[in-house]
Amino acid sequence: MSEQTAAADFAALLRELKDRSGLSYGVLAKRLHMSTSTLHRYCNGDAVPADYAPVERLARLCKARPEELVELHRRWVLADAVRGRKGAAGVPGATGDAASADAPPPEAPPATPVGPTITGPVGEGPAGEGDEAPGTTVTDAGVPAGRATAPARRRTRTAVLAGTAVAAVAAGITFAVGLPGGGGPDGDGDGARNRPVGAAGATAEGTAPASSSPSPSRSTASASPSGKEKAPARTPAASAPADAPSQGSAERRGVPVTVQADPYAWESPCSQRYLVDKPASEMKPPPVEEGAASWVAAHGAVSSGQQYLRLTVQGTGPETVVIDGLTVRVAGKRAPLAWNDFAMAYPGVGCGGGVPTRAFSVSLDSARPALTPDPGNQDFPFKVSESDPEVYYVTASVSAYDVDWYLELKWSSGDRSGTLTVDDEGRPFRTSGNKGRPAYEFPIGGDGWVPEGTTKLE
Repeated sequence: MSEQTAAADFAALLRELKDRSGLSYGVLAKRLHMSTSTLHRYCNGDAVPADYAPVERLARLCKARPEELVELHRRWVLADAVRGRKGAAGVPGATGDAASADAPPPEAPPATPVGPTITGPVGEGPAGEGDEAPGTTVTDAGVPAGRATAPARRRTRTAVLAGTAVAAVAAGITFAVGLPGGGGPDGDGDGARNRPVGAAGATAEGTAPASSSPSPSRSTASASPSGKEKAPARTPAASAPADAPSQGSAERRGVPVTVQADPYAWESPCSQRYLVDKPASEMKPPPVEEGAASWVAAHGAVSSGQQYLRLTVQGTGPETVVIDGLTVRVAGKRAPLAWNDFAMAYPGVGCGGGVPTRAFSVSLDSARPALTPDPGNQDFPFKVSESDPEVYYVTASVSAYDVDWYLELKWSSGDRSGTLTVDDEGRPFRTSGNKGRPAYEFPIGGDGWVPEGTTKLE
């Protein structure tokens, strides 16, 4: 499906819902807290939202039926995925200013929250459920040792399809494509196009956590051949000739599924909180969900009490791929962070949210954390293909620890099978308990954070 066709199909359903509601663009835009021109672009097919949250809110304002919500989400996933593939396909031949614009800067500290990664080859097999991965050493910071740090990139939207652009990279070298995104680094405005997401590497027989990288980005997972040696540090694909031979390309082409993870999704503003090692006087106002990634990066924030992940799983071809399960892996546990706790909800403003059909929960306080389907939801296995993606929602809760963790997704298709490691751009997800921490809220129309519960509501 072409980018134009996917975007047009998505926009057509949006317009149908908008027209049926009887509400004007101005009224809807005001209720959605976005500009009228932005809403026009979405409904005309001139732009596809970087995140599904505003689309769902628009559909619910227009009183969309459940089956329409499902179809709208399917069309958004296809439009977003096709757009990403188009960007990735054009990079190997980039020259001149275009190529230099996407070149990574020489160095950057790996301290900020990060998005997805595409990893190289690794260990011999998955670890036991809920246990730390074998062969990894947890450092004082709680991150497994041996992970190579790659050069920092711009906030990017990465799209890697097995068997296409990945053929330009030697075995064990990962492929990351930088495309300019919108928004600013301070988390203001519509920084959603920079929101980091995690997607990690795959092996046909074994897996390991991803290599680390410090830049927020969005990516699909790519495959790497299995092996017993450690993966080398990531190298941008642009550094290799487009026609360079690639060892293990057959194995790469053999992985028929990609995973795109958003570690900064919100179930609702009322449930989202972040721990930050700064006084309230130095904090910016809470962002909308679309700007959460930049806000988190600017403040060095950590998910507080729980973390809500959105995983988009899609086949790379017409064949059916069975998603056999998701396994939680713990990379490190420490005492909870002694930081300030900031609520993202404005006092007195109601919160609403949808009821996802593929929702799972896990307690990171458990000795062996394991995902369980939420009430009313089915458990694995599920099936996906290129035209029939699935979206899974994971709520990870914790109260007694500061936990580094990641996921392993097991897939099978015919006589092939493998595992994708899903993390936050080469780093484990990080979620910390918040019991007893000073909590703050930001009143509507206020000019600063105040202790939670002290806002006077009219």
